[in-house]
Amino acid sequence: MSSALLVAGIDISKFSTPCFVVNLEALENNLKRLDEVQKRTGAKVLAALKGFAMHPVAPLVMKYLKGTTASGLHELIHGAKEFGGEAHVYCPAFDERDFGKICDLAHHIVFNSPNQWKRFRGAVENHSKASGKKISCGIRVNPEYSEIETDLYNPCFKHSRLGTTLANFNEALLDGIEGLHFHTLCEQNSDTLARTLPHVEEKFGKFIDSQCHWVNFGGGHHITRPDYNVDLLCETINAFRKRHPYVEVYLEPGEAVALNTGILVTQVLETLDNEMPLAILDTSASTHMPDVLEMPYRPQIVGAGVPGEKSVTYRLGGLTCLAGDVIGDYSFDAPLSPGDKLVFLDMAHYSMVKTTTFNGVKLASLATYDPRSQQAKLIKEFGYEDYKCRLG
Repeated sequence: MSSALLVAGIDISKFSTPCFVVNLEALENNLKRLDEVQKRTGAKVLAALKGFAMHPVAPLVMKYLKGTTASGLHELIHGAKEFGGEAHVYCPAFDERDFGKICDLAHHIVFNSPNQWKRFRGAVENHSKASGKKISCGIRVNPEYSEIETDLYNPCFKHSRLGTTLANFNEALLDGIEGLHFHTLCEQNSDTLARTLPHVEEKFGKFIDSQCHWVNFGGGHHITRPDYNVDLLCETINAFRKRHPYVEVYLEPGEAVALNTGILVTQVLETLDNEMPLAILDTSASTHMPDVLEMPYRPQIVGAGVPGEKSVTYRLGGLTCLAGDVIGDYSFDAPLSPGDKLVFLDMAHYSMVKTTTFNGVKLASLATYDPRSQQAKLIKEFGYEDYKCRLG
């Protein structure tokens, strides 16, 4: 489903702005594509909660995927209690104060280094003996190969803290480790994985064959993007499994689960001029879509064009005091006025999970829409108490 179809049939006047609206049909189409990979390869696909964690749609997600992967205790609790299935967790450094609860919930724990495993191995083994629950543990490795150009998103850039390089892969400390995890991709196609995997196997293949029950290929696989080569992904996984017949494969996409499934409905609060037309919205790049500033990128707006394409070009900004809270420059067919609704596309992943209440800005409401039944549902509206509870 193309992004433009996300607003088809939705009466956006029904939603109090700002509001994230998730298209259930588009979400299910993504999940079906991920399930296709599972069926063709035998690999297991997990939902990475760091990208999309909207628990009201958990039953739909878990209809197709095998579980969730978390980046710490709170995401782990969320995945185990709200989603179900296998519960995986990785953290660059675990906190002893949290680790007992992590053992209570996790099926797989991935450590960042052999030293982390040495430190927590006793706790894992003691918990397993006391509870009777087997926890499978792994090490995240850094194959020192990545095709990501922006260091902010590159786990393998120079001096990265994420994962263990071959030089630091002390096999003497790895008794009891059952798996390896690598994450080297970001919004990339399957050809990048195909070029990356030989570097992983060259450095760590001996360990995979001698000790591993599973290898986690990490996230960043843009599987649900229209031009993604699913056939090559399946061929790559199947070839890996043929080379390592006793090793299970996991994938943990975050973005691919919710790619092109959500919109952010906003409205214009004010227009002004400072050597160009300006518009202030009731949303904010800083608080509601921080990746606009962090990546950075320019989200698409329904009916808007690039600067100069249409009759009038506006610079759109948020309502915080941050001078750089600027979403971007967009052109429109007619001048904007207070109350006009604007719809930002592809706003489900890495949006809701990263929102803040900086300046006391109201969190965007959450809603779903199913074009098959034409049913819109408001999930939650936020207010002052949501701001207050974070501060004491």
